[in-house]
Amino acid sequence: MSRKQDEITKPTYHRVLPIDRAEVEAAFASGDSRRICDALVSAAFYDSDWLWVQDKCLHFVDSSFPDARRLSIVCFGHLARIHGKLEMNKVLPVLEKLRDDAELGEDVAETFEDIEFFINDKKCRARK
Repeated sequence: MSRKQDEITKPTYHRVLPIDRAEVEAAFASGDSRRICDALVSAAFYDSDWLWVQDKCLHFVDSSFPDARRLSIVCFGHLARIHGKLEMNKVLPVLEKLRDDAELGEDVAETFEDIEFFINDKKCRARK
């Protein structure tokens, strides 16, 4: 079975390795969905500049690659867990728009839960 660009693949979990900023930027510019996804997760896990990572996630939430859209949402949860911070005024409206999306809604709900738990933002409870 061939993979179409508009299909979201089932998540596979593998060890997340640190990638330096230059490699992350190169992956983002590559147009390769797998490289973009690996770079998003690596940045969320290892880059100390959570604002920069958050902005990249906000960018890729509108990607033409379904996997990159899904992982950008998941990475908001990683940022909440690892850094305990997000710019709620930027992130929550984006998640709210995607809450009822058939392909992404479950990831959005889990991300709202992560934000509520790790940032202790009670506004997320009403949005789940």
